[in-house]
Amino acid sequence: MASLSERLLLRAGPCLAAGLIRLTHACLRIETLREKPLQELWDARQHVILAFWHDQLFMMARGYPGPGASVLISASRDGEYIARTMDYFGIGSIRGSSTRGGRAAFREMVELAKNPVDLAITPDGPKGPRHEVKEGVVQLARLSGRPVVPMAFVCSRGHRFSSWDRFLLPLPPGRGIFSFGEPLYYAENDTVESFRQRLQQAMEENEQTAGERLKHYDLSPV
Repeated sequence: MASLSERLLLRAGPCLAAGLIRLTHACLRIETLREKPLQELWDARQHVILAFWHDQLFMMARGYPGPGASVLISASRDGEYIARTMDYFGIGSIRGSSTRGGRAAFREMVELAKNPVDLAITPDGPKGPRHEVKEGVVQLARLSGRPVVPMAFVCSRGHRFSSWDRFLLPLPPGRGIFSFGEPLYYAENDTVESFRQRLQQAMEENEQTAGERLKHYDLSPV
């Protein structure tokens, strides 16, 4: 049973975290790149699988401009804080990971893909290797028929924690860049590995595009 302090933190922590995310976003000079192909899908009432690296999770709720999403979040205690924080942005949660409740969570995502809601996933989560696409997002694209859209966030000032993912906490003032990649579909001639490699390359190129935009302002990503 959780202690009183843990219960209080679980109640107050997500509210404070959501406020910090909103404040950080408001204090950064934000720019969004290559949103048009994604918006065209939404205009056609099509929904997607958004994929972004685990270390960029902090700002993603504010960078998502779509009609509604659910994100795969670890079933751990830390995951509970994240899930409750996402609630403040109207983003749903599917709880599970490769180490805990993963199969049930994956089945839930496949079923949810039949509904008009976007799905979001960190393809290198919950424990890495960092910035390496794993099989889960590939199988989700294969079974659902949905396109995977890479999403990235970079900023000019911030703190990197010493966690496995080098989690990024942006620090104002500064610039922040969101970037979206082209939608990737699992094709008939794809294998799990060939699509994984295509998505890996697309994720890396999309993040590089965001970083190049910062360099336009003579700034470097943290």
